[in-house]
Amino acid sequence: MTASAADTPPVILVDEEDRALGLAEKLSVHETGRLHRAVSVFAFDVSGAMLIQRRAAGKYHSGGLWSNSACSHPREGETPADAARRCLREEMGLECATLEPALAFIYRAPVSPTLIEHEYDHVFVARVTGEPRPDTREVESWRRVSLPDVLEELARDASRFSAWFPLALSRLQGLEVLARATQPLDGTTANA
Repeated sequence: MTASAADTPPVILVDEEDRALGLAEKLSVHETGRLHRAVSVFAFDVSGAMLIQRRAAGKYHSGGLWSNSACSHPREGETPADAARRCLREEMGLECATLEPALAFIYRAPVSPTLIEHEYDHVFVARVTGEPRPDTREVESWRRVSLPDVLEELARDASRFSAWFPLALSRLQGLEVLARATQPLDGTTANA
């Protein structure tokens, strides 16, 4: 069973410039829609395929939806980059071969009838080697997908994905960091 939001460390409240304003309990922040710091990781394997996860059904929001490789909230005293490495390790059992900051943006989106994500999201692109060993409390399943294929899936039915996934991915498109990540490292191709 997934730990409830109330059992997790507090999140960092921020202003629109990402300046820390204090800490608050995770569930109450999502109930009230207060702006808080987050990280999203888009991980790519040596073939240039993106690894996406289906969030565990027991998650307190967005369970069963497809999303980026990992996402979390930095803990007090933790940098966004360290939080990105931690959440990729904790959720997918993967270490970063490389981790590059790509962008940061603010979004606000309802994620259930009573919960709102309002995040200052630091987005990272990682290259990984090895096979994922996901934590089943966090991740129901995972798969490799090429960038064109996931964009086609989003165009067909975005409701199968977390609210933040298409928002972050659309901002990554056209950035050099994404172009590099989708290139194979070993002569293989990203035919997921």
